[in-house]
Amino acid sequence: MSTGTQPINSLSVFRLEGRVALIAGGAGAIGSALGEALGAAGASVALASRTLDHVEAAAQRVRAAGAESLPIAADVTDRAECERAVTETVQRFGRLDIIVNAVGGGAGKVLHAAEAYPEKDWDWIFDLNLKSTVQATEAAVKAMITGGRGGRVLNISSVRGQLGINAGYSAYVAAKGAINSLTRQWATEWAKHRITVNAIAPTFVDTPQVATLLQDKAFKQQLENRIPLGRVGTTQDLIGPALFFCSDASAYVTGQVLAIDGGLTATQ
Repeated sequence: MSTGTQPINSLSVFRLEGRVALIAGGAGAIGSALGEALGAAGASVALASRTLDHVEAAAQRVRAAGAESLPIAADVTDRAECERAVTETVQRFGRLDIIVNAVGGGAGKVLHAAEAYPEKDWDWIFDLNLKSTVQATEAAVKAMITGGRGGRVLNISSVRGQLGINAGYSAYVAAKGAINSLTRQWATEWAKHRITVNAIAPTFVDTPQVATLLQDKAFKQQLENRIPLGRVGTTQDLIGPALFFCSDASAYVTGQVLAIDGGLTATQ
């Protein structure tokens, strides 16, 4: 297919040459996988995480994918450190086009009845899942607005932002639900700057963080029985949707939360 004069390369809209991405939580299983994918698509990638050794290892994998990469030791639950991470990214690469918020999790470590959820654990889950997303995004978007080239915000939510679960997850579902709402609100406010804001919402993803749980064959089988496609998700399942939302392929898509769940939410 062509416009009559120039052939259209349909895959070119997924390429990211000349773009710069910052992955908050870039040393984690999901963050590092997405960093490698964006690098392989042509982006320069900064990765922020609390521990420099871990984030440097992730940065090396991005370089192995053929991209420039900058490791940054930063706690993205701290506003000043978010600002510093963005500043270091812009100083190194000259711009910032994409922010991916891949910090989160922790729900299985603090399971409590909804009527007696401890404030300390509630605050920890909100800091890890919501505060980190808000502060990293605000810092990144200010740089995008200053740059005047538009941008992409990709939040990592969860099916638990939409679905409850009878397992003591009150703080986690509240935090992820807030991320879904902010995805729509930010999309509305930042459209005038040509910044799109979207989220992907996975179900259970096989990462080192949950390896112990998945070693329980009965637990894993019960989990898979609830998913129409019959298996737990992998980090590879997130790459295609992430590339879509971070690239020009989604230029007219904003404010969306896409379930990456093997059909789980279709059954609820």
